Amino acid sequence: MIEIIPAIDIIGGECVRLSQGDYDRKTSYSVSPLEMARRYAEAGVRRLHLVDLDGAKAGAPMNLPVLHDIAKEGLLKIEWGGGIKSREALEAIFEAGADYAIIGSLAVKSPELMEQWLEEFGGERIILGADIRDGKVSVNGWLEDSELSIENLIDRFRPFGLREVICTDISKDGMLAGPATRLYLDLQKKYPDIIFTVSGGISSMQDIRDLDESALPRVIVGKAIYEGRITLEEIKNFNKY
Repeated sequence: MIEIIPAIDIIGGECVRLSQGDYDRKTSYSVSPLEMARRYAEAGVRRLHLVDLDGAKAGAPMNLPVLHDIAKEGLLKIEWGGGIKSREALEAIFEAGADYAIIGSLAVKSPELMEQWLEEFGGERIILGADIRDGKVSVNGWLEDSELSIENLIDRFRPFGLREVICTDISKDGMLAGPATRLYLDLQKKYPDIIFTVSGGISSMQDIRDLDESALPRVIVGKAIYEGRITLEEIKNFNKY
């Protein structure tokens, strides 16, 4: 069964969502990240996707207190993305309680460091985060496009122990228009040894059921939950089976 991984995107310590990665198209929500994490745990969620949008812009983690507060309750495994551009930043997020580090921009700009971290910490803790726009990987909080494809990155890092990839189709993210299913199916077929997480566009439980029927292993859900299109009760019921 596909694993549902709720997303909490953070700006200034608050839960927010962006549309298509645009910081000027931000929606803020009144519930705190900690309270959302507690609700997810009650719904049977085992893993949480935390994104430090301030950190992605600043190039260093900016919301570590949020991570620490959630992690210390021990309710969920936490994957953290945003601002991991140095060894110091990586150690800081692990010390604050993250179980997994999502490496995006650094994998593009300093691939040798990504290779080193994969060998040192293992592919079970270091996750490649690839945000795709028009077939190319975007970096720096989706503010800059590279010339690399996701296949370029996977082919480079696989020999160093890469095991997990979170792939976000930016054109779908926050738009509630359904995921780019074909993209993930093609990647899973090409790289059967890699665990791919679907990210972007989830609008309903039917989207998740369709992905489950396609045998995709994981899916990140964000805005659909905040907008009430997917309820915590639905997630709880899905997780029972």
